[in-house]
Amino acid sequence: MAGNLELLNSVLAQAKAEDRAALVGYLPAGFPTVDGGIRALTEMLDGGCDIVEVGLPHSDPVLDGPVIQTADDIALRAGVRIVDVLRTVREVHAATGAPVLCMTYWNPVDRYGVERFAADLAEAGGAGCILPDLPVEESEVWRKAAEQHGLATVFVVAPSSRDERLAKITAAGSGFVYAASLMGVTGTRESVGREAADLVARTRATAGGLPVCVGLGVSNAEQAAEVAHFADGVIVGSAFVKCLLAADGDLDAGLAAVRELAGQLGAGVRRGGAAGN
Repeated sequence: MAGNLELLNSVLAQAKAEDRAALVGYLPAGFPTVDGGIRALTEMLDGGCDIVEVGLPHSDPVLDGPVIQTADDIALRAGVRIVDVLRTVREVHAATGAPVLCMTYWNPVDRYGVERFAADLAEAGGAGCILPDLPVEESEVWRKAAEQHGLATVFVVAPSSRDERLAKITAAGSGFVYAASLMGVTGTRESVGREAADLVARTRATAGGLPVCVGLGVSNAEQAAEVAHFADGVIVGSAFVKCLLAADGDLDAGLAAVRELAGQLGAGVRRGGAAGN
């Protein structure tokens, strides 16, 4: 069974045709529970997200800030496994028809088996994989498996990435490029900063039309609108996790907050337009 790379491409192209950025939501699988996470991701898509990323919880996440680390810890202590991640992808995609990606560090994929992981993610209806710690120079085995199974390979770039490296990454990637708008770990910020616009412009110059989506910092409609002026997509993770943490075990309240935030952010990306398109 082929994955949903073409669906991802289509959704991003449709947002561009509407002269706006796409809204991409993130939540780790198994948080607050496996079933609760599936419901939350579905609410995010129903509320205003175009695409979601399902995180594979990791005990030592090098990119994620304290909010997502807290969610990962809750999921890991409850015994979440790759099978639960795949189930989350499958059920969210089946419920919404939207593109669903997996965001994971490389070690769990390598241990599970590269070909097996790609095949199982595609079978679940996944659209691709975001691999923040996989160097492009060491990615050929994964990229071949992903291409064979119709999956995107999304690489992460940062403000420290030199132009020649950006060119190498964008040439190897598919689906979109994940631009980390600020140096350091993920988490909401009061301002997304000027570095993001510069990074998107430099990445676009080498990307050959590959969309550039910005993450690491957006938490409200105003910031979403700001990023939507220059990016093809706005990625939000920690703010959704905070909605569920703040509900303090009241899942219905958490789901309502997640849906409301998705609606606000969705309005923000539409208000912001997409000047770079």
